[in-house]
Amino acid sequence: MPKYYVLDEDNNPVEAADHYEWVKFFRSGNRQTAEDFVRNARVSTVFLGLDHNYSGEGPPLLFETMIFGGKLDGGQWRYSTREEALAGHIETVRRVLLEDR
Repeated sequence: MPKYYVLDEDNNPVEAADHYEWVKFFRSGNRQTAEDFVRNARVSTVFLGLDHNYSGEGPPLLFETMIFGGKLDGGQWRYSTREEALAGHIETVRRVLLEDR
């Protein structure tokens, strides 16, 4: 059974008490963590709210950065914490700037 996560008042993920709390959060919350338009691409980092670590080993993967458009279209990376996600977002913007010339 999947674990559901919401963001607390500091935008850090915490496990939801139940499915209903998760649904309420997703209906009202902004899951966008970071977004940049770089060259011909959009780099978007969002809070997923469900653990995307399907191996069952290691920490939950709760954030995702994706590239839409440009030479690196479809690039995707997942992270456990907001700090990792923000650092990964910056690194992805750098990749697009270097690769999409």
